[in-house]
Amino acid sequence: MKLVAKVAALAAVSMIALNASVAGAAEITEFRIGLLGGENASDRLRANECLREKTEELLGVPTKLFAPADYNGVIEGLLGGNLDMAWLGASGYAKVFLTDPEAVEPVLVKVNNDGSYGYYSIGFARVDSEINSLEDMKGKTFGFGDPNSTSGYLIPSIEIPKLGYSMKPGEYFSDVVFTGGHEQTIVAVFNGDIAGGVTWADGLGEWEDGYNSGALRKATDAGLVDMTEIKEIWRSPVIPEGPVVLSKKLPDDIKAKMTELMANLVKEDKECGYGVMAGEARGFEPITHAAYESIVAARKAKSE
Repeated sequence: MKLVAKVAALAAVSMIALNASVAGAAEITEFRIGLLGGENASDRLRANECLREKTEELLGVPTKLFAPADYNGVIEGLLGGNLDMAWLGASGYAKVFLTDPEAVEPVLVKVNNDGSYGYYSIGFARVDSEINSLEDMKGKTFGFGDPNSTSGYLIPSIEIPKLGYSMKPGEYFSDVVFTGGHEQTIVAVFNGDIAGGVTWADGLGEWEDGYNSGALRKATDAGLVDMTEIKEIWRSPVIPEGPVVLSKKLPDDIKAKMTELMANLVKEDKECGYGVMAGEARGFEPITHAAYESIVAARKAKSE
């Protein structure tokens, strides 16, 4: 009788666990992934379609990708509860946290092939422009990407003035403009529409390839730029890679499933990982809010 009772008890526990899992899954009817700006929407959607398919299969609910025109579209989507997951830049995460600390939680970060999770804001200009440094940019137009970009605005807007180059239009540069995103900055410099600008890259691998990962690599893969025709003229201090965030309102089992899916993405589908992570990388690994406290402080100081 004791054995029967034990088996019955175990069966009851199993049933409770199963029901809890089913109940957790039933709390969502769809899953929505935000794709940060930086390249055109069709390329972002295409690069992440494999992730959408994997998520839909894993969760058993319709999964949708959203590719707003700018960074703020993803940020507002997370804050408004209209998105469930996104890979944010560090500055974008800082804005979300400063606006509503209970909106999202960082769970993973992209790790480079060398084990680091940092990247750089890269200043660049055309080879035939005779611009070899920021000193040669005096009286010329400088391009930022998006106001909510870490490498495309926040960090260079802080670090470049430290070197003595004012970012106020007309004081050192003839003009300082926002292009709309990383891809737009790269194309604008490459086409000669602006003299120089900034974008992001991991700084690993070869310049001719657009480094291992980042906006330059994506632009090279897309055939938008010939890296032999542009050159690096400035590099920021290392920046912590932005986090993959999940809405805090999601059921715990959904959070766990999506964290595991992203953590195993490269191992299980290298091609999909390449597209999602903008190039070659080791994969996604655990991260917490503590890694972004310096960026949160910088973003807060910038807005004061």
